[in-house]
Amino acid sequence: MPTGIDPSRQPLHLQPMTRVKICGLTTADTLDVALDHGAAFVGAVFFARSPRNISPEDARPLFERARGRAGIVAVTVGADDDLLSRIGAHLRPDFVQLHGRETVARAHKVRALTGAGIIKVLPVSKADDLNAAAVWEDHADHLMFDARPPEGSALPGGVGASFDWAMMQGRTFRHAWFLAGGLTPDNAREAAAISGAPLLDVSSGVESSPGVKDPARIAAFLTAVT
Repeated sequence: MPTGIDPSRQPLHLQPMTRVKICGLTTADTLDVALDHGAAFVGAVFFARSPRNISPEDARPLFERARGRAGIVAVTVGADDDLLSRIGAHLRPDFVQLHGRETVARAHKVRALTGAGIIKVLPVSKADDLNAAAVWEDHADHLMFDARPPEGSALPGGVGASFDWAMMQGRTFRHAWFLAGGLTPDNAREAAAISGAPLLDVSSGVESSPGVKDPARIAAFLTAVT
C-alpha cells in the first residue's frame, strides 16, 4: 500500500461508476466469473515472457464468450506486425493495450493493423512521470497509469508493484483512465477512492500463483468496487 495515506481518515467514496478490467485471463471458468460479476473489460496477454501468455489462435474461442458483454483487450509489449495482424484477425479485440516503449506513430500503425482502439500504459513511480500523459491524450482512447516495475524485472507489469495513489488525486484527462499496479480485493476500493480512478486494472492481484487466476479473488475484487 502507498505510504503516507491513513485509510481511516480517507472517505472511501467511489466514482459514480468504477469499472474494472480483469487482465491475463486464460481459462473459460475464470473468464465466466469475471463476466458474471460485472467486469467491464477482459484482457488477453500476448507476450512470450509472461506467465499469462496466450496465442491469438487459442484466445479466439475463449474470448468470443465475452463479445458484447465486456470490452476485449489484447495486451502487447512491443509486438511486431505479424503478431498484431494475427491478433486482429483471430481475436478482433476492442482495444490493444500498449505496454512497451511504443511511440505515437507506432500506436497509429497498431490501430491500422488491428482495427482496435488503443490503451497506452504509462509507468509511474514519481509525480513527474505523469507528464507523459500530455503526449498521448490525442492518440489513445484510454491511458493506464501502472506502477513502474522494480529495476531488472523481466516483465513491464503484472508483478504486484504499486505507486502512491494520492498522486492521481484531482487529475483529469480527456478520456476515462485506468489505475493499475498492486491492486487486490483488499485494497481495490481504497485505491479507487483515493486516486479517483474511474477504471481499475488487475492481474496478479487476483491470482493464486503467477498466471493462475483465482475465481474467488476475481469475484471478491469485482464485488468490492462495482
